[in-house]
Amino acid sequence: MEAWIRARVTLALTLFALLFFVSRSSPPLQFVISNAERRIDLSSHIINVHLTLKVENTGTRPASEVVLALTPTEVDHLAMVDALAIKGKRKKTTSVRLEVKPTELPDAPPIDAKYFTIYLADPLNSGESTTLEVLYVFTHFLEPFPAEIAQSESQLVFYHDTALILSPYHIKQQTTFIKTPSTKVESFIRVEPTKRVGTEIKYGPYEDCPPYSISPIHVHFENNSPFAVVEELVQEIEISHWGNIQVTGHYTLVHAGARHKGVFSRVDYQSRQFSNGASSFRYLLARLPARVHSVYYRDEIGNISSSHLRTNSLKSELEIEPRYPLFGGWKATFVIGYGLPLQDFLFESSDDKRYLNFTFGCPLIGMVVDKLTIKVVLPEGSTDPSPVVPFPVEHRLEAKYSSLDVIGRTVVVLEKKNFVPMHNSHFQVYYTFNPIFMLAEPLMLASAFFMFFVACVAYIHIDLSIRK
Repeated sequence: MEAWIRARVTLALTLFALLFFVSRSSPPLQFVISNAERRIDLSSHIINVHLTLKVENTGTRPASEVVLALTPTEVDHLAMVDALAIKGKRKKTTSVRLEVKPTELPDAPPIDAKYFTIYLADPLNSGESTTLEVLYVFTHFLEPFPAEIAQSESQLVFYHDTALILSPYHIKQQTTFIKTPSTKVESFIRVEPTKRVGTEIKYGPYEDCPPYSISPIHVHFENNSPFAVVEELVQEIEISHWGNIQVTGHYTLVHAGARHKGVFSRVDYQSRQFSNGASSFRYLLARLPARVHSVYYRDEIGNISSSHLRTNSLKSELEIEPRYPLFGGWKATFVIGYGLPLQDFLFESSDDKRYLNFTFGCPLIGMVVDKLTIKVVLPEGSTDPSPVVPFPVEHRLEAKYSSLDVIGRTVVVLEKKNFVPMHNSHFQVYYTFNPIFMLAEPLMLASAFFMFFVACVAYIHIDLSIRK
C-alpha cells in the first residue's frame, strides 16, 4: 500500500514537472510567421540586415516574447540588434522600440544556434498579429577572396548566408533580397526561385518553411568600398570648470580588406587613381561638434598639414588625409584634438549634481571601431561619478595626476567593443563637485609665489659673509 501511494505521488510530481516544462517552453512555439522579408545590404564592409516579420499568435493564451535565431558565426560578428513594433497602416504607422536580450532555449533542437528574445510592449492575444522590424548589423563578415591583390586589381569578397531565414517558428512565406555595390558578381548559388536584376539578387518567395530550415548560399562579388577599421580609439574628454573641455583622440587605423601585394607605385596611383588602387582610401571625414577651437591633427612625426576644417552654427567637419594612402593590411596612427566651450556640454541636474552630456562614438564617419575607450577626466575634487550610457559598456574608475594636482583627478573609463556608427548616441556622466576646490590651484600658485618672495627677501637680508 505504501509503495503504491509513493508511486502515485511520484507520477503526480512527474506530470506536474512535465506540464511546467511545457508551459515554460511553449511561448516560442505558439507563434507563426505569416510573412518574412529580409533585405541584406552588402554595399560596404558594414552589413545591414533589415528583417520584417508579421507574427501571428496561434496559441490559446497571450504571449509577449518573440525569439530570434542566429548562427554562432553571425553572433561572433554581430555588432548590434534592434527591434521595432509597427502599429497602424500605410502613412499613419508608428513605431515602438522594443527590448532585445540574449536568451537560451532549453527545449531547442540540437542545432548550432544562438537566440535573442524580443519583448513586446503589449502581450499578443490569441489570434492577433503584429509586425516587427528587426535590424542586424554585422562587422568583419565579408571574406576577401583572393586574400591578396596587387595595386591595379579590384577587391573581390565572399558573403556566406542561407537563402532561408533561420527561425524557431514555421514561416508561411519568406523572401530574401541581397544588394551588392555593383553589377560585377563573379558567382552566386541559386536556390530556386532565384532572380537577379542589376545589383539585386532575389531569393524566393518560399512557402511553408518548417522551423530551423536552412539552405546555404554564397555570393562572390566586387566590393571596392574602403574597408576602414579603427582597431583602437582612446578618446579622452578632460573637463575644466574654468570654461573649457579638451578632447583628444588617439587612433590606430587599418585597412581591413584584401592585403596589398607587390610594390606601391605612387606615379600610377596619382595618374590612374580610379582604376589603380580602387579599394584603397586616402581621405577621411570627421564630424565634430559646433564651436570647436584649437583643432590639431598630428602623428608621431609631428603636425600633419593636409587637413581642412569647415564649421557652421550646427556642426564642424574636419577632412583629413594620412601621410600615405592606405591599402589592404596597412596601418596609420594619429591624434586628433580640439577644444570646446564648457557651457555647451556641462549642466546641473535637479539634485545639485553636475553632468557632462557628450556623444559616445567615433567622429570619423562610417567607421568600425574594434575597441572604443572613452575616458572622462573630472575636475579634481569630484566625487560620486555615475555614467549613463544607452547600451551595455564596461565601466571602471581610474585616477590621473597632472600639474598642480594634490589628490588627483577621477577618470571614468567606458569601453565598448565592435562599435559601429549606429551606436553613436549621447551619454551622461553625473558627479558631485564642491566649488571650494576651484580655489585649490590659485591658492597653490599664490602660496608658491609668496614662499619664493619670502625666500628672496630672506636671502637679501641674511649676511652670509665670514668677515666681522
